[in-house]
Amino acid sequence: MSKKRWIVYILEMSNGKYYTGITNDIEKRLAQHRAGKGSKIVRAFLPIKALYIELARNRSEASKREAQIKKMSHAAKKKLVEQK
Repeated sequence: MSKKRWIVYILEMSNGKYYTGITNDIEKRLAQHRAGKGSKIVRAFLPIKALYIELARNRSEASKREAQIKKMSHAAKKKLVEQK
């Protein structure tokens, strides 16, 4: 059985803001978001597209990276997205 890698992702929401999250199944998670399932921001401003995906070795690493990204300004997140 193959072990799924954890992923940190950034979505662009319909209001122009970014949403950052983690998952071990990006396709399933994006489908959930597009269906309006997830956090309040996702339900209110459905995602337009995934802008950034970063692999992590495990859930702990993904959670730490998610926290780092969430603390960034919108401009810093935009720069991260553009560099990838």
